[in-house]
Amino acid sequence: MIPRIASFSLFVLAATLAHAQTPAEQLYSEHCAGCHGADRLGGTGPALIPETLRRMRGPAVAKVIINGRPATQMPAFSSVMTGDEIAALEKYVKAPLASVPRWTAADIEQSRSIAADYKPATQPVFKADPLNIFLVVETGDHHVSVLDGETFERLVRFPTPFAVHGGPKFSPDGRFVFIMSRDGWVQKYDLWSLKEVGRIRAGLNSRNIAISKDGRWLAVANYLPRTLTILATIDLSVARIFDIADSDGQPSRVSAVYQAPTRDSFILALKDVAEIWEIATNPNAEPVYEGFVHSDEKGKVEALPLSEGLFARRRIKVSEPIDDFFFDPPYRHLIGAARDGSKGVVVDLTVGREIAELPLPGMPHLGSGISWMRDGRRVMATPHLREGKLSVISVDDWAPLATIKTEGPGFFLRSHENSRYVWADVFFGPNKDAMHIIDKQTLKIEKTLRPVPGATVAHVEFDRYGRYALVSVWKDDGAVIVYDAETLEELKRLPMRKPSGKYNVWNKITFSEGTSH
Repeated sequence: MIPRIASFSLFVLAATLAHAQTPAEQLYSEHCAGCHGADRLGGTGPALIPETLRRMRGPAVAKVIINGRPATQMPAFSSVMTGDEIAALEKYVKAPLASVPRWTAADIEQSRSIAADYKPATQPVFKADPLNIFLVVETGDHHVSVLDGETFERLVRFPTPFAVHGGPKFSPDGRFVFIMSRDGWVQKYDLWSLKEVGRIRAGLNSRNIAISKDGRWLAVANYLPRTLTILATIDLSVARIFDIADSDGQPSRVSAVYQAPTRDSFILALKDVAEIWEIATNPNAEPVYEGFVHSDEKGKVEALPLSEGLFARRRIKVSEPIDDFFFDPPYRHLIGAARDGSKGVVVDLTVGREIAELPLPGMPHLGSGISWMRDGRRVMATPHLREGKLSVISVDDWAPLATIKTEGPGFFLRSHENSRYVWADVFFGPNKDAMHIIDKQTLKIEKTLRPVPGATVAHVEFDRYGRYALVSVWKDDGAVIVYDAETLEELKRLPMRKPSGKYNVWNKITFSEGTSH
């Protein structure tokens, strides 16, 4: 259970009490505030604000109010409220907050809890290879299933915070996993003990998380408030909070944060300002200077660094804000999607500037980009959110190589270094039940799978050896389908509650070719 938050910023409370309540507010206070907080920012239940309810389109919120949620503390209100009252309450929780709340280090620390019954195991409590297990995020009822990567038997199924987002992140040894929800909760789970360690609320509306190369630090990218929270992984305590603003003081949300292991740093894309940030995770990181630096002799600099060592911050100016991005394997270059959805830009992280522009109309989803070797040269590919195609680009000179037509816009692209295929879903549009299997060398669609006609199939993950490919059937009464990655034959169907992402420990901790960050 999520611990109740006892303290919120004073001005939020003042704003709540400053005006007479509307009928919808009265309904919320009577029926919802006890679990979801008087200010809608969450308590034992999730935050009820537009940012965390974005996925619940159409009448979805009203349906939850009417019917409740099975296997949760959310009751049905169909016998308590009229249809008009339910509609008013739905409109109220979907409305923006009257003021932007703060979420301070003290608030974060107060939300932190460690499970009273947690005891670390000296070795895994199961026989499966601990580096070849899968985590399957089941969004239907907010759980994660842990699967044996060889037999696909379920080892455990445990509850998560509401609306998991951004992909779990593993400690470098694969023992611990960190899971983040849209409303800012971070859960630490011990995969040896199969027990939750604890959780903390690092933000109010969060985007994704990243873990440092040494496993000591966890970065949480926040939309609300506009911060980057860095936690110590050992006990989930607050190590540092960065208020996000450009060099002119313009605030920004963090659209994505990823680890760059060869650089020993976090890389941040900022959604509202034209900057990329690099945050050092090396305690011996070199000094960072901003502005002109005078040096008339090697090793002698006549300037004061703005930061150095652990968490030193470096700003990289770009032509326009970047929503999401992809790295080349050496982590020298960042390939980001521009705001207008018509192109991509290549940023040389070493020199700190843009070096190329890529023609990528159709809103490329570069966060799902992958790369592989083809004819002795490295290529990368990305799906597009608005057009039915994949773009293939040479990483050597950033020249477009090919466009692969698909049956509709896609969201996820996956492969494995031991597989000759790329798997591409058709997430959007009428052909969402299609999964394209593409030959890496010919760039031709070899086969299109339709395991459940009419149902969305998406997000592929391989086992550590590339022998099996797991595909999600994106329904509340859905499934994870296990395929032979070579023959493409279906081997098993595992019933799941709207499974979304699947994450193999080995692939994630080794940054395996064909997987995402």
